[in-house]
Amino acid sequence: MPVTDPTTSPFNSELEIRRLLDLMPASGRMLTKILSKPGQSTVIAASLPKPWASNRPIAINFDLWEQLSQPERDLLLLRTTCWVTSVKWLQPSWWQGAVLAGMVGTGVELVQADPMGILVAGGLTALAINQIWRKNYSMLTELEADEAAIRVAQRRGYDEASAARALLLAIEHSAEIEGRPILGFTELVRSQNLRVIAGLSPVAVPESARQI
Repeated sequence: MPVTDPTTSPFNSELEIRRLLDLMPASGRMLTKILSKPGQSTVIAASLPKPWASNRPIAINFDLWEQLSQPERDLLLLRTTCWVTSVKWLQPSWWQGAVLAGMVGTGVELVQADPMGILVAGGLTALAINQIWRKNYSMLTELEADEAAIRVAQRRGYDEASAARALLLAIEHSAEIEGRPILGFTELVRSQNLRVIAGLSPVAVPESARQI
């Protein structure tokens, strides 16, 4: 397990960004962009990327970020990167096809000035986008992002158990730093899954929970 870097003051966010870029998998370096957001209320944040976006921003409040240990920062960054790069808007599926069909249909109806057609095509587009949004924020996707981050961390010198413990602590400490007294439901399920991976609990997350 990598050794935590010594505390420096002040925290050099530019050096940290370069270090985090080196830590990322190649797909992360190509698709994401790390931004400094000093006024952000959360330690790290990433939104569902737009289909047309050329990069996928990951925003970090470095004033809060520096309060985490290096292993916690590493796993939190890897986890966020794995989640944001897992979104595949152009991956063939029924819902992606519905988005495209709806957008094309809306354009055609606009040209033809058909109010009912615009309503139907626009509704199809909105429904399809909502389903894609729900899939990418599903419990299964959240757990898979954690597990993917642990696999990447193992290629960066961590063993599986220590990577899982670091991510578990990152979830707990981030909540404390952000002033949240309790974890959300998704965070609790993720934490239990990480405890199992870290060898801290024998109670696995039920398969039914992964489908929420």
